[in-house]
Amino acid sequence: MSEDQDGAREAEDARTPGAGGRARDKGRNDDRAKAPRGAGAGDGDRAGKRDRAGEKDGDRAGTRDRAGDGDRAGDGEGAGGDAAEQERQEQEREEQERERERAAGRFREHTRDPLAEEQGEDAPTDLAAAARARRATRMLFDAGRDLNTFDRSYFASAHIGDIHLRMDARRSGSALRGGPVPEEELRRLRRVHVEPDGYVRLREALTARRLLVLGAAPGTGRTSTALSLLDEVTGPADGTGPGAAARVRRVDTAGETRRLAGCLGDGSEEAGDFSGYLLELSLTRPGAPVPDEMDLDELAAALARREAFAVVVVPLGSAADPMLGGRYGALCPPAPTEELLTTRLRELLEEHTAEAGDDAGRTAGLLADAEALWSRPEVRDAVGLDDLRPAEAEVLASLLAGHVRGDLGYGQLLSDCRSLAARQAQEWFAGVDRALAAPAGDEPDGERQGTASLFHPVAFRVALAVLGGASHSAVAAAAHLLTWELSVQADPDRTPARPLFCDDPRSDLALSRARTDDGRVEVAGAEVPSRLIWYRGPALPSAVLSELWDRHFAARAPVVRWLRQLADDPRSPVWMRAAVAAGELCIRDFDHGYAELIRPLAEAATPRRRVFAATALDQAAGHASHRRAVHKVVGDWSRYGTKALRWTAAMALGYGNCAATTGDTLDALARIAVRDEGDQLAVASFNVVRLLALPDAAAVLRRMAEWTHHKREVHQDLGLVTTVRLAVTTVDEVLADDSGSPLGDRGDWPLPLALAAARPELVHSMADLLWTALNTPRSREVATDALETLLRSAVRRDGGEWARPGLAALLPALTTEEHDRRRLDWLLRRMMNDPEDPLPDAQARSLWWLAVAARDRTREEARHG
Repeated sequence: MSEDQDGAREAEDARTPGAGGRARDKGRNDDRAKAPRGAGAGDGDRAGKRDRAGEKDGDRAGTRDRAGDGDRAGDGEGAGGDAAEQERQEQEREEQERERERAAGRFREHTRDPLAEEQGEDAPTDLAAAARARRATRMLFDAGRDLNTFDRSYFASAHIGDIHLRMDARRSGSALRGGPVPEEELRRLRRVHVEPDGYVRLREALTARRLLVLGAAPGTGRTSTALSLLDEVTGPADGTGPGAAARVRRVDTAGETRRLAGCLGDGSEEAGDFSGYLLELSLTRPGAPVPDEMDLDELAAALARREAFAVVVVPLGSAADPMLGGRYGALCPPAPTEELLTTRLRELLEEHTAEAGDDAGRTAGLLADAEALWSRPEVRDAVGLDDLRPAEAEVLASLLAGHVRGDLGYGQLLSDCRSLAARQAQEWFAGVDRALAAPAGDEPDGERQGTASLFHPVAFRVALAVLGGASHSAVAAAAHLLTWELSVQADPDRTPARPLFCDDPRSDLALSRARTDDGRVEVAGAEVPSRLIWYRGPALPSAVLSELWDRHFAARAPVVRWLRQLADDPRSPVWMRAAVAAGELCIRDFDHGYAELIRPLAEAATPRRRVFAATALDQAAGHASHRRAVHKVVGDWSRYGTKALRWTAAMALGYGNCAATTGDTLDALARIAVRDEGDQLAVASFNVVRLLALPDAAAVLRRMAEWTHHKREVHQDLGLVTTVRLAVTTVDEVLADDSGSPLGDRGDWPLPLALAAARPELVHSMADLLWTALNTPRSREVATDALETLLRSAVRRDGGEWARPGLAALLPALTTEEHDRRRLDWLLRRMMNDPEDPLPDAQARSLWWLAVAARDRTREEARHG
């Protein structure tokens, strides 16, 4: 900054102290800012553009404001010395000044965030946190898991060569019948069973106490481990043929430990002449008795008298905790399924080569091919499970073996692999349906007991599918809300009750195939440590939602009510994740989803609910099967909808998927913005800015320039407001996808500076728009404040690098002429004199030299040399 400029600024500061002085400083600066920008400034092309915008009255946005200056000048010349005329002119000037202030106030109102009315006039909104949550949630559903690609949502069975695979849900709990375990099954188990970690310790405990209570989640190999333990401790059979006597009996699960102990004690025929007993208890069934420590002691004594052994398998959960915490209890570690997969593959391929008469070398070659097939990312993505359970490893081994043998095509292999997650979801829901199908009269006192406890595991799985990646506490709280809704739907005449201190997070994780990791969540704009939770596999969220929506229609009503509650949750990671999941549900049945979720929330009174509906629509538009329908809905809302529907349409359009082209999107947003004298200009302008984070940003900037030069003032305001909003928007607030975006690593940068650094070809267009906003009276004040925000983002408070590269690209294009530099000089001094947040002198000078072109910098340095 030159010495004469310094002196002028200091004089002005001295004459106009405080807030009033600041307003007068702006007035003088406004007069200087109206100076013509001629080609002599050194940039003829840009000067010509700005001539159209300001010097030659092409800036229609500022024409009426400038007209007032001319009127006052004329009035002043004709006033003469008449006091009455001077008083009239003074009143007119005061009225014009008040009108200018009102126009500036209306303009400032248009630049507020769309959620500001809900979160307070000056409070920061959570748009950035919501956008981050949406990006994280879309990754869970976009990893090749389009729900419409589940071509076997009702997958029941498959024939692979001469192998028939049952893929339907296994019967559980009371559906299992008792009986001897054939020796042939034990021999096969002996051949293929892979011992989990801690297996030796389990065997020693069973040998010492003759009774073992084994706790694990269903499907983790707990039954196979129990049978293997019993096979070992009871000793090998005397015979090896088909007629060999059975040593192990599976006890009917309708019986209790007391009953089994009584049968062993009196030598009844039901106990039989066996040396090993397997009892699988279903403690989640309403009214199911839970054995206590005395019952287990009685059973162990009866087993000792018979020199027999027993393993009681129980599911994880609060009901089983007393049994597992006692002297007989132990947790069953999951089977190492990678080893099980290799073992099963080898067995299948050996059988195949033996039938074909090939040698062992052929088996080794096929095994290597199968293992290479499993290592392909495409196959692993199709399976979509982080770890396999024994039954899934068996199925996958059969599929891989069928392909390498030539019995199964590659496309069919991928399709069948995708069905593994669908099978798991079917098992989770089928058990609940069977338990609830029992008449109420079959339960004690003729009524169901523990309905909420029965529903909680299912509710937790649904909540995890919807909110995966959120905090564990948020998922657990949402699960309890859904448990209530499901319980009321199942038994509306009774108020469901749930104990307050029975939650078992360990059981929730095991029963839902979930995992937790340390992470961070955003609270009131600040990140704090938290425990985050996900499914152990990207295929499970889509599979759970698909199973829920496609096969259990009665559950839709409570789930819809639950989603509406989540739409009101103040936490962005909750309501935004729920919105994305709602969109995924809608594509399963758009007619139902539109009528029950999207349309009611789109007309809601609160902005958050409307954003929820807009996000669900955008998620549905991401699927080609529903894209045209969404385009039609949003287009009709933008033309003929109520005020609330137009607001929702604007938010949906901002995602960039709800119209056929970028031009159509901008047309619809302009249509919404100019209606009713710009009543919804704020939400329309915000969503125009969101489009700038997409690849077609150049077309958006061209349209903004057209609006600022439009003959209608409301179109001019749309262009000006969008320009100011662009300057105060951060990348995180509008970024749609982190992957592949050049803006992805600049989340907290102001959007124009991130675009200037990543896409230099957009710099001049953004500079032209910002110059127009700075030189139009009604937008000048907010545009100047926005420019101050950009300048303060050069470096962080700790002195670290921030958006300085973007400023280095944008500032020279914005200050090509002398009066632009005077304005920058004045603004920097205002920032330096800010009593609340003064800008350091060194940083101000650094910004000044950053804006000055190289040739002018050399001239300035020569003057002060």
